[in-house]
Amino acid sequence: MTESTDLTPEDRKIVTLARSARARNGVPEGAAVRDETGRTYVAGTVALDSLKLSALRTAVAMAVASGAESLEAAAVVSAEAELLPEDLAAVRDLGGAGTPVLLAGPDGSVRVTAGA
Repeated sequence: MTESTDLTPEDRKIVTLARSARARNGVPEGAAVRDETGRTYVAGTVALDSLKLSALRTAVAMAVASGAESLEAAAVVSAEAELLPEDLAAVRDLGGAGTPVLLAGPDGSVRVTAGA
């Protein structure tokens, strides 16, 4: 577990944004990613009959659609205990293998920090 005080202000910000997206939209997951220019993209789980995307894959897609060329970091807020391989792959595709991905619980405390 990583204490929130151990996070950079920018990482605390994306955890807070992910947590807000989850709460505001009433979805199982919220996510936020930060691109190479410092812009952030925030998303929740997409669960339509014809389209199902995790919050993190949605946030990565939003970054790509907005012209991001790379990612600096990502955060997911979820009750789940681990990150899905497909989510890590999406971050890796845009940000590279070393991009940090923070997994926080609903209370915002970071439980896992993984490299994409």
